[in-house]
Amino acid sequence: MKSLRILLPMALLALSAASFAQSDAEKSFASLKTLAGDWEGTVTVNPPMPGMSDGNNNMHISLRVTSRGHVLVHEMQEAGTPLDPTKYDHPVTMLYLNGDQLNLVHYCDAGNRPHMVARKSADGKMVEFDFADLSGADNYGHMYHSVFTIVDADHHIEEWTYMMPGDKPMHARFELHRAK
Repeated sequence: MKSLRILLPMALLALSAASFAQSDAEKSFASLKTLAGDWEGTVTVNPPMPGMSDGNNNMHISLRVTSRGHVLVHEMQEAGTPLDPTKYDHPVTMLYLNGDQLNLVHYCDAGNRPHMVARKSADGKMVEFDFADLSGADNYGHMYHSVFTIVDADHHIEEWTYMMPGDKPMHARFELHRAK
């Protein structure tokens, strides 16, 4: 009886700790949410594109947590351009948990919505998303892969792969720092 009084509290403590343990997807999402704020930096594109390949094209990225912490909204725009979706490309990406999966849906100016799922992150500093499926037309290609690497609290790197028609990948690398 005495051993039962000792074992029961220990078992309850172990069960409560297990119920609060975060999944890998939850850890990755929590890590990405630390990026909330405004970011600026340059983009380099490969294969080269006129005006975007030299690393001098300034970009602005806005990340904000919404829906009581359940969604991270990622908005991208060329620095200095107004938020006018009829004249400028301002793609929006939503990151969210669905069970034990971290999902990304990219709302693209190509008229489609690629859906990607995160891989397990070994260190929590890099979150990589792989293509899962596509909604909408694929006439102009679609976003195919994405990697977020947290360098430190004020620097991160985003790498995006866009699959052009004919399955030709185009890679964009954003070197970003927190806007002051």
